[in-house]
Amino acid sequence: MEVIGRGTWLDKVAHRVIERERSLGRSTSLIRVESGLGASGIPHIGSLSDAVRAYGVKLALEDAGFRSELIAFSDDMDGLRKVPAGLPDWLQRHIGEPVSRIPDPFGCHGSYGEHMSSLLIEVLEELGVEHVHMSGSKMYKSGALAPQARAILSHAREVGTIIKEITGQDKFVERLPFFVVCERCGRIYTTVATGYDPRTDTVTYECVGAQIGGRWVPGCGHKGEVKLSSGEGKLSWKVELAARWAALDVRFEAYGKDLEDSIKVNDRVSDEILGFPHPYHARYELFLDRGGRKLSKSAGNVVTPQSWLRYGTKQSLILLMYKRIVGTRYVSLEDVPKYVDEYDELEDVYFGRKAVEGQKLVKLKGLYEYVNFLRPPSSPDIHVPYRLLAELGRAAPEEGAVEFVLERLRRYGILRSEPTPGLIERIEKARRWALEVEGRPPSYVPSREEAEAMLELASVLRSSEDPRVIQNAAFESARKRGLEPSAFFRALYRVLIGSDSGPRFSSYALDVGRERVASALEAAARRAFGESQGPSAPPS
Repeated sequence: MEVIGRGTWLDKVAHRVIERERSLGRSTSLIRVESGLGASGIPHIGSLSDAVRAYGVKLALEDAGFRSELIAFSDDMDGLRKVPAGLPDWLQRHIGEPVSRIPDPFGCHGSYGEHMSSLLIEVLEELGVEHVHMSGSKMYKSGALAPQARAILSHAREVGTIIKEITGQDKFVERLPFFVVCERCGRIYTTVATGYDPRTDTVTYECVGAQIGGRWVPGCGHKGEVKLSSGEGKLSWKVELAARWAALDVRFEAYGKDLEDSIKVNDRVSDEILGFPHPYHARYELFLDRGGRKLSKSAGNVVTPQSWLRYGTKQSLILLMYKRIVGTRYVSLEDVPKYVDEYDELEDVYFGRKAVEGQKLVKLKGLYEYVNFLRPPSSPDIHVPYRLLAELGRAAPEEGAVEFVLERLRRYGILRSEPTPGLIERIEKARRWALEVEGRPPSYVPSREEAEAMLELASVLRSSEDPRVIQNAAFESARKRGLEPSAFFRALYRVLIGSDSGPRFSSYALDVGRERVASALEAAARRAFGESQGPSAPPS
């Protein structure tokens, strides 16, 4: 099978975008990709993934020899539907108002929408994602979307029929797919657009009320009209994407599967009403929390990019986005160690420290290059299992924690050179994670024999602090059960730090605490016996 580009899904998507543009006969002098930035609540990792993945496609297009640009579009003309968990109750009185016109509850930006958009933009800039930021409220105010809005409103009945055919909703058969900001009460979703006059370029409306965020918000009863070019209204989400694509000449936009019907509507509106061939799409699965729930700003179960970067590296966060695009993803801060260590494995493959062959090697090297935005480092960093750093960091004193960990790494023979900035950063982040998150232990389930040996070793850990006694007990408990000591030590490290290898066991146990290590071994043994019938007799 022929390898496309660097062998990743990003290269495949870019290749299909280029093929489609050529088949349409359109200019490829600039291929724009777009990502929407939600501005109605605190952005989570799912929100970020849309922009970071679009940026990956931009990079792949450029890698294929084409000029590309990422548009990051803030939907700040959207009305506030719910007050996200943790924000002040006074925001309730602003339900239904455009988020660009609601005061910033934190007091540091011009509006609620600007504050929420800035949280995502700051992370994009921290990660190095090059983009052109555009604001929906500013685009409507400038009239940049007015030509597309005129075309849609002039063909409102056709648009309503398209929406009904795809979604089953018939409300836009009789009303216009446009929401006016009521000039009396300031709400946007409580209004119904009742007519559009192309001669005067005005939209008439009534403020009748609406079901918003699960509750009825009454209208103020005002009737009025606004100029379409005034910026005092916005297109319905069912058609706004099409208007943006046509106005900005967008050639690629990904979407989550929950938006599939909306994308189908916008595609047809773009093709049939605006005469702009819709962009190429890639559909991705949603990020869910560990309970299987969709990440929600209003429910308060979000994992924010800022919280991930408190504990994990930039590369681990980007790897989370780029590893794959298909399949449901469960994500929590407990997953940080997995992705930090997985990035190290990728780096080992890239620099030839880990043997991989054929197309898999091409794909993994390509993934590593994209995670580094096609600017990989010239040499690998120092790799230490994240959970080892976390456990040492937990045991370290408040003052001099980094030096405490570095001294142990030197003593273990893991650190044989000057520490790099990357290693110091990981020590600090892993210590924070250990103290603030920790979460589930490594998932390794030992065999029955390994579990029995671990229980015996745990008993010795509780009764002796002599390193020679502890180390010998590890060997003896393995040999009694016919286990190769090397295989048993591998099982110990998988249980304790999620790695196949680690420091001398007795030194590690004394450094992080004998009681803690003993408890971890006993918990692993319980997992093993829980999946079997339990030990036939107490381990001797």
